[in-house]
Amino acid sequence: MTVLPFDDRDGVLWYDGAFVPWREATLHVLSHGLHYGGGVFEGQRVYGGTVFKLTEHNERLHSSARELGFAIPFTVSALDDATRELVRRQNITDGYVRPVAWRGSEQMSVSGAGARVHVAIATWEWPRVFAGSSQDQGISLGMSRWRRPAPDTAPVQAKAASLYNICTLARDEAEAAGHDDALLLDHRGLLAEATGANLFLVIDGALHTPVPDTFLDGITRQTVIGLAHDLDIEVHERPLTPDVLAEADEVFLTGTAYEVQPVRAVDGHDYGVGKVTRALAEAYARLVRTPADQG
Repeated sequence: MTVLPFDDRDGVLWYDGAFVPWREATLHVLSHGLHYGGGVFEGQRVYGGTVFKLTEHNERLHSSARELGFAIPFTVSALDDATRELVRRQNITDGYVRPVAWRGSEQMSVSGAGARVHVAIATWEWPRVFAGSSQDQGISLGMSRWRRPAPDTAPVQAKAASLYNICTLARDEAEAAGHDDALLLDHRGLLAEATGANLFLVIDGALHTPVPDTFLDGITRQTVIGLAHDLDIEVHERPLTPDVLAEADEVFLTGTAYEVQPVRAVDGHDYGVGKVTRALAEAYARLVRTPADQG
């Protein structure tokens, strides 16, 4: 499948309060965020022309920025309104939204205190992350040598661009080894997450998921836990060691981009796409297209 370069597309983006032509949404090469990782972002999904849990995502964008020591210069309400209008102008029915905020080029120093904060929002059509039979058969994960950092060494509760460098390293190595994604441990050697999604194991019909103390407690993760309670599926948030993978009957990932994504294998462990995974995937698919439940 041919993918258009993201810097050479038609349409508009929202950039610092105005709608600008897509190709003109540029930044200076000496932007602080590019050199020192002073940026945060969100991923949002559009279903039937409506962004799912829009306000929650924009609230988290603000929270992530605070974790990195800067403030978003637009209110959550303003970002919500700009996103809705952008989706309308771009005529997006089922797609993805990427808000991003970063420190600019007013100074070139490790300190970012004097740099202006910029915000941009882009949206494009994007039906699924993994194509083909991935929903029926699941994807393959490879255990990564890279680990999630301790919470006293990095802003682990922020969706920070700098933290995704770990994900890029892990994902590239996993794909080179023939996997679809990587599974990361945390600094203690406990199961953490995939490169862009949270982890769930199904053991004897109950959900088991790592405690989100070294990684982002995803909005989709929280949503799926709520759906599990609605379906009378037990949920256990607990520390999980890698040997628990051998006890699981089903494994799946959750994330805004991934939605509810079955996993067929993690290194030497094979799994079926079972009834718990299917039930939650179907419940999530119904929820995201229910206008009353969308933010």
